[in-house]
Amino acid sequence: MEDNRRVVLLTGANGFVGQNVAPALEANGMIVRQATRKVSPNGNTVTIGTIGAHTDWTEALVGVDTVVHLAARVHHPREEHAADIYRSINTDGTLQLARCAAKAGVSHFVYVSTVLVHGSSTDGRPPLRENDLLMPRGVYGASKAAAEVGLEAMVKDTSMNMTVIRPPLIYGGGARGNFRLLTAAINRGIPLPFGCIHNRRAFLSVANLVSFIVYRLTHQPGKFDIFLVADEEQVSTPEFVRRIEKVLAKKSRMVPLPLFALKALLKISGRSEAYDSVAGSLEIDMSKALKTGWRPPLTLDEGLRNALTLPQFQAR
Repeated sequence: MEDNRRVVLLTGANGFVGQNVAPALEANGMIVRQATRKVSPNGNTVTIGTIGAHTDWTEALVGVDTVVHLAARVHHPREEHAADIYRSINTDGTLQLARCAAKAGVSHFVYVSTVLVHGSSTDGRPPLRENDLLMPRGVYGASKAAAEVGLEAMVKDTSMNMTVIRPPLIYGGGARGNFRLLTAAINRGIPLPFGCIHNRRAFLSVANLVSFIVYRLTHQPGKFDIFLVADEEQVSTPEFVRRIEKVLAKKSRMVPLPLFALKALLKISGRSEAYDSVAGSLEIDMSKALKTGWRPPLTLDEGLRNALTLPQFQAR
């Protein structure tokens, strides 16, 4: 605590989500200390270099009451030695930070994981729930799942409380990955081969994610709480495209490409892993998060409007 205000160490502060989280925490009266890899002239920052199994967090954690851990390796699954890199940062780095945080007397550790710890599709199964078995696919999901397992084992021997959040695709101003690729294609009028897709997927506005993080920090946490969090409306991939088109005032051509042909097309383009995220369902049961009393402040349409009409939406 500092001047009776909570001090929050925020990792990944310079990233897409972090740039939305930091001002929201400050707006709620918290002091945000940003952990950065490189020396930064901006505000209350501490340089920690590369996150890994031996990162020294001592200076960064002085006086810190809460840690919000967003930093992670993403978007580079095909790089050489990818599994080792993802494990070093996302698994070993997370566990090292948690160990140091517990030793420093941190009371609440918030870890933003991913829905991909459950796999990449709910086709043929009910919507995901927090107590489902972990069945990750890909190096990213596997590294996050391993971190979750390690955190749960570790927290039992500490006085620290922990919140794990498993979001689906997060969209917003400045988002990278599939959301940026999709909006770019719609803007350019590129035909999209999604006309034969009939799925149902969860999406998450960065504003709604930030809202949930703030809610967890301002309410009594449990010892080890896991939450699946998403926008309340879950829609098909073609419907998600139509909602984006409406905001952008664009009209793309939806090509009715058979699913077997879509799978072959993605394989030829070297993106076989993208099939499930485009054509598969990924439904989430949000009842646990909603039972806490939290509600997503933005609808899907409002979230997309903020994401696509502002250069970078700063969540309320």
